[in-house]
Amino acid sequence: MSVRNALLGLLAQKPRHGYELRAAFEAVVGGDANWDVKPAQIYTTLDRLEEAGLVARESDLGEGDEPSRRIYAISEQGEAVLQDWFANGITTEHQRDEFFVKLMVALASGQADPERLIQTQRAHLYREMHDITAQRDAYDPRCEIAQILLLDKAIMHLEADLRWLDMIEHRLEAIKDQPLPEPELRRRGRPRKGTTGSDYPPPESVTSNK
Repeated sequence: MSVRNALLGLLAQKPRHGYELRAAFEAVVGGDANWDVKPAQIYTTLDRLEEAGLVARESDLGEGDEPSRRIYAISEQGEAVLQDWFANGITTEHQRDEFFVKLMVALASGQADPERLIQTQRAHLYREMHDITAQRDAYDPRCEIAQILLLDKAIMHLEADLRWLDMIEHRLEAIKDQPLPEPELRRRGRPRKGTTGSDYPPPESVTSNK
């Protein structure tokens, strides 16, 4: 989720200053344990939104040089960006998995035991699941069902990751038997004259017309 778009949505609800925006964001996501946004990020994002014309400074409370005292409102252009966000799906980045990279580097370098990596990751995921389950169970389903559903999603992802680790463990020997991906090295520098992909020297049909 884009923090920028979330701030636009909260400003569409009503004009706010930076401190209030941060508090509203944390309330929406269920607290800083789920998504911690620093005050500096809020104010930096507001400055960029203002520069882009997506929000406008509506008024100042007291000293105008203090970012926490500036009141911001969403602009018409900001409303259009917000509606575009609502109208489109969100692309996840499941293929950017740090553990997968760690495992592949371990196999390529021989500097770590792949079996031990899997065991360590599995224990880490179980601890994470325990913590998130305890956090979920602390919410009141009568008034905090949205936060409960968010943590249910996180638990489901952890369960899927654990099943994925089981699959890797069962097929680890087959992975070891396969050749590791080799980088495709490209020649650096300017191509030599006449090589494919170079337009120098120019074709004879061009030079002959001069």
